[in-house]
Amino acid sequence: MSEITPEVVAQHGLTDDEYKLVLDIMGREPNLTELGIFSVMWSEHCSYKSSKKWLKTLPTEAPWVICGPGENAGIVDIGEGLAAVFKMESHNHPSFIEPYQGAATGVGGILRDVFTMGARPVANLNALRFGSPDNAKTRHLVAGVVAGIGGYGNCVGVPTIGGETNFHASYNGNILVNAMTVGIAPADKIFYSAAAGIGNPVVYAGSKTGRDGIHGATMASAEFDEKSEEKRPTVQVGDPFTEKLLIEACLELMATDAIVAIQDMGAAGLTSSSFEMASKGGLGVELELDRVPMREEGMTPYELMLSESQERMLMVLKPGKEELAQAIFHKWELDFAVIGHLTETGRMVLKWHGETVGDLPIDPLAQASPEYDRPHEIKRETRGVRANETPEVPWKEALTQLVGCPDLASRRWIWEQYDHMVMGDTVVRPGGDAGVVRIHGTNRGLAATTDCTPRYVQADPVEGGKQAVAEAWRNLTAVGARPLAITDNMNFGNPEKPEIMGQFVGACQGMAEACKALDFPVVSGNVSLYNETAGQPIMPTPAIGAVGLIDDLDRMATVPFKASDEIIVVLGETLGERGSGWIANSLYLRELLGREEGAPPPVDLAHERKVGDFVRGLIGAGSVTACHDVSDGGLMIALAEMAMASGIGFDITCDPGPRHAYLFGEDQGRYIVTVKENDVPAVTGAAEKAGVPVRVLGYTNGDAIVVNGEAGPTVSELRAINERWLPELMSAEVVEPGGVPAE
Repeated sequence: MSEITPEVVAQHGLTDDEYKLVLDIMGREPNLTELGIFSVMWSEHCSYKSSKKWLKTLPTEAPWVICGPGENAGIVDIGEGLAAVFKMESHNHPSFIEPYQGAATGVGGILRDVFTMGARPVANLNALRFGSPDNAKTRHLVAGVVAGIGGYGNCVGVPTIGGETNFHASYNGNILVNAMTVGIAPADKIFYSAAAGIGNPVVYAGSKTGRDGIHGATMASAEFDEKSEEKRPTVQVGDPFTEKLLIEACLELMATDAIVAIQDMGAAGLTSSSFEMASKGGLGVELELDRVPMREEGMTPYELMLSESQERMLMVLKPGKEELAQAIFHKWELDFAVIGHLTETGRMVLKWHGETVGDLPIDPLAQASPEYDRPHEIKRETRGVRANETPEVPWKEALTQLVGCPDLASRRWIWEQYDHMVMGDTVVRPGGDAGVVRIHGTNRGLAATTDCTPRYVQADPVEGGKQAVAEAWRNLTAVGARPLAITDNMNFGNPEKPEIMGQFVGACQGMAEACKALDFPVVSGNVSLYNETAGQPIMPTPAIGAVGLIDDLDRMATVPFKASDEIIVVLGETLGERGSGWIANSLYLRELLGREEGAPPPVDLAHERKVGDFVRGLIGAGSVTACHDVSDGGLMIALAEMAMASGIGFDITCDPGPRHAYLFGEDQGRYIVTVKENDVPAVTGAAEKAGVPVRVLGYTNGDAIVVNGEAGPTVSELRAINERWLPELMSAEVVEPGGVPAE
């Protein structure tokens, strides 16, 4: 047995004070296996020790919420006896070290979180952030991550219906890979993880356990350094075909009355799953580790408890149901073993060939996990950038440059590698405001999106947190969905730095404010901290995943213009009409003037709610033919995206004054809709009555883009610029700084 030295304790990520608490709880020195269990259970990744104080401030309840944070995934009621189950989770560090497997197992892990609760997964999404396009590693990382997401999701047979991808130098040494899954379950047949029933059998099912992923949770809770790529053994290896079998086997067993509790083995593997189940049930558990199916020779109790091998589940069954469960899992060619039972002791007892190799108190360990109130400093940029003091780039040049920039260029190269039509229920494919899947056998749909604008959060965490939630709410509204709830993925740097902790606290404050104002509760999520390399943090990125309900798919809106000679209307206030459009921190300012500065656009939540509810009403009434929310790049980019999606041009008129502020300012809370000419009076009249700012911009027309009578590029020319950037990046030879081609 290894000696527990201060060096060994430090290698396990525990501070001196935390190790003193371990000694107090144990009443003795732990052995190596026990130390490893404390290490992963108290890691940032599993315990949320720096974040839980602030996560508790987020609103989590609503009449339609069945289950909020604390379980594997959040659950909302979607009517007709069904529930939507969803969550988003990060696999950032593993994806930087080994992009294919890191991204693939991120997809596999989030799928398990959803089907563990009795839901059949119906949609995947993702939120990806990569470094600067000219960084030597970016192309390699993009290729590996996209291939990993597609390789796993396509093989397991769940459509990828949406997501986002951005590039910025702050992610050069630490990319973000956030994966989201949405599932559907009978509302009266939800499965939870709290163990119950003294003496009930604890069973293991799925793949065999190997040595991959050991200390993955600990690795995910630390900063990177120049030797980060040496951590490849801590990255799990996934098998999507086994995952598909596991989904079907679990759902088949769930159709019986055999399961008391169920938990997937994700971060910290067998340790986390067994501790969480026993702790939630207030019971103890005894495990016979030599019964765990193993795929490698000579594995130790330490390795078995900490392995993060994929496609594994832990269950508590009713007595006498072992043979039934075994028959189902063997039918699906999966391993199955009874590896223990529940006890009344409140302790975790680990046996190895009859000898006790671990004996830990469950609740003291789980409940005594540290909770830090770390010092924080919220820095909020207040400086504006006045539009009438900013150089005005001619609109045609600005438009063509922006549609081809890394943030706005088409992501088709990415999403065409994903199977977005498998299962046959996808209604809106990637590339729109939100993906939509049909609730099978009905004419109702679930809409889902992921969104965040990190540059806003960097400048003002509170306003940026607000905007991230509001933008996700807007994306759902733009397709006609009633927003139900969000899942969040809080990606930040080192929380031990007051400025970074301030970013987290400020983002939580802004998110909470937006969630309350929009009746948009947080039902699940994930926190990923220490996202920095050699002291350089990522931009704060509180990615928001959101789900909404469409009651009638015949009354839904999409981005493309539908015909020529339809009237273009903008709903919501455009400050640019007064020459003060929000140029600060805009893509116009960054991409055309080379300036990343200024306060982000303010989010008026009352205005946001009023305009969004009005737009949703128009869509539900069948009054609009197309809809798109206005976000990055302002009105002109939103119009261009509608044109490029349809091949139909537009002719608009804007007032004199700083035209760039009007066309490219990023004022919040706005939507562009198209309306048949005969319906314009009714729509504008209803908007005025509701107190919603409304303005007729112009009309759809041919293949031309015209502003104030001045013709610009054709739609086909614009689309060619928009489509070529990413394929050209991925086909280019990337050269290392020393002149050596990158891998």
